[in-house]
Amino acid sequence: MFRRVAYLLLLVPLLGACQSMKIEDFRGTTPRLVLEEYFAGETKAWGIFEDRFGNLRREFKVDIQGTWDGRTLTMVEDFVYADGEVDQRIWRIEKVGDNLYRGRADDVLGTAEGVVEGKALTWTYDMILNVGGTDLKVRFTDWMFQQDDEVLINRASVTKFGIELGTVTLFFRKPAAGGGRAAVPASDAGSEQAA
Repeated sequence: MFRRVAYLLLLVPLLGACQSMKIEDFRGTTPRLVLEEYFAGETKAWGIFEDRFGNLRREFKVDIQGTWDGRTLTMVEDFVYADGEVDQRIWRIEKVGDNLYRGRADDVLGTAEGVVEGKALTWTYDMILNVGGTDLKVRFTDWMFQQDDEVLINRASVTKFGIELGTVTLFFRKPAAGGGRAAVPASDAGSEQAA
């Protein structure tokens, strides 16, 4: 029995390394995801966390207020969990190239790195996550997929030492009254169309 468990523990990181989805697979897909456009203004999100065995561990809602100053997207995320806990994260995300983003938040260790192609973004970062009263350093690998002007879906794998601890699934929606994507300054909109 012990030998079988040890074999499985060795196999798990190898299976994770076989991930076949690559950001280049989404080149040219539409609708094109532009973070600073989608997250400008008000956005709402609903999410769940499932452990590696598929058990639902947490449910939450997020109210997000985003501002774009031409270089940095600031996102204030207010979380309300099903058990009544509340939390806030403030992201400061810089656009550092046509398809490249870097971000920081208080509970993120170092810098988050993101790449966009077409309708998709992949985003990786290390974070301190409290699990059962213990702080763990974990790695998030997010995949975001733009569905239309209002809807964005995010799936994040949470790992430690290459072993998946669980997944976070988020559904983002712009308020219908906003008419879809929030406007960006005219100077930015022109440069986006030229890109």
